[in-house]
Amino acid sequence: MSSLTLEKPPAPASIASPAATSANPSRPAPAKATTLLIGLDLGTNKSCILAGPPGSTDITVSKVVPSVVGYVKDGIVDGIITGNVRILFGEEALRQRLHVELVAPLAEGVIARPEAARDFMEHVRQLADPSGRSEIRAVVGVPANADEQAREGIRRSAQGIFSRILLIPEPFLAALGFRDDSRVKQSGYVDPVVNSLFIDIGAGTSDLCLVQGYFPTREDQISIPFAGDAIDESIYDGLNRTYPNNGLSRLSVREIKEAYAYVGPSRKPLDVKVVIGGKSRTLELGDAVGDACNALIDRIYPALTALIASAASDSVVTLLQNIIITGGGSQIRGIDTVLQKRLADDGYESPKVRLAGQDFQRYVALGALKAARAARENQWQVLLD
Repeated sequence: MSSLTLEKPPAPASIASPAATSANPSRPAPAKATTLLIGLDLGTNKSCILAGPPGSTDITVSKVVPSVVGYVKDGIVDGIITGNVRILFGEEALRQRLHVELVAPLAEGVIARPEAARDFMEHVRQLADPSGRSEIRAVVGVPANADEQAREGIRRSAQGIFSRILLIPEPFLAALGFRDDSRVKQSGYVDPVVNSLFIDIGAGTSDLCLVQGYFPTREDQISIPFAGDAIDESIYDGLNRTYPNNGLSRLSVREIKEAYAYVGPSRKPLDVKVVIGGKSRTLELGDAVGDACNALIDRIYPALTALIASAASDSVVTLLQNIIITGGGSQIRGIDTVLQKRLADDGYESPKVRLAGQDFQRYVALGALKAARAARENQWQVLLD
C-alpha cells in the first residue's frame, strides 16, 4: 500500500510556532493528541465508519449508520426523548420519527443540507472518538466525477471536526477495500486494484470506475444520478398508478424494494402483504418492482460498455473477467447475471460479472481506511477551524 498514488491536495497552511501561540511560554505544553484515522463511506441513505490507529491493521470502530438527522419538534413532553436531547441520529432518529423532523444531509451522493451534514459529521466523530481527544484524519469517499463544489461541501461540513481530510472516488475505494491483501502475492489471485471495473450502486448515484493500478482520472469514471432512491421513486409512482391512495410511505416502499428487488424477465405474480390503515392487504408488485429495477440496468449498461471501450486494448480480456458490483444495488436479484448475459450477447469475450458479497457496506470505508494508512503527510488536506 505504500505505493498508492492519491490526488495531490493543496499545500497545507503554515502552522504557527509554539512561541507564537502560547501566551505563557513557561506553561507546560499540553499532552500530544493521539492520531485516529477514519475511513468514511458517506452515503445518501447509510454511512459506514471504520476507525483505527495509524501504523496498524487494527479496526477499533466499525459502524453502519443511517444517514439521517432528527431534530426534536417543539412541544415534545419531557422524558419522551431519552435525556431530552434536541438532536438524534441514525436508527434512533428513525425510531422517533413521530417526534422529530427527519433531515437527510445528502442527496444524490453530495451534501444537500449543510447544517445537518455538520451535525452528522459531529456524530461520526463521537462514534469514532468518544473521548474527543484524538486528532482525527479522515479519508472520505465521494461519487465518481464529483465536482469541486461537491468536494468543497464535504470539506466545509468537516471543518473543525476533522483536522485533516482526503477525498477519493468511491469505486476506487471499493476496489481497495475488496482487495484481499493477504493474497496479493499469491499465484492466480486477480488483484482488483490492478485491473478491474467496479460498479458501485448506492442510493443517490451509480458510479462506475476503471481501476488499473493507478489513481483513476475523470475519464476512467462515470457517475449516473440514478440509483436506489430513483428506484424507490419509480416503484412509489407505479404503486400509486395501480393502487391509488394506497397510503404507503416512501420508507415502506424502500423496505419493499430491499426485500423484493429483481432485474430480468417479469417475476409476476409477486404478491406482497402490506398494512394500510391498520388493515392487511396483498398487492401485486411484479411490474412495479421489475420495471423500476430494469430501468437501472438500462442506464448502467451503456456506461459499462463505454468504459470497457476506453480501456487499453491489451487489458480488456482480463478486465472482462473482473467486473464487480458493490453497494446496496448489488443486492438486486439477478443483476450480475443480467449484465453478464447482455455483455455476452453483444459479443464480449467470456465476460464475468460478480457481486462483492454480503460485506458490501464496508468496502468503501475499508478502502478509505487503507488509503488513510498509506497516505503521505503532504497528501492530507488541512482543515482549519
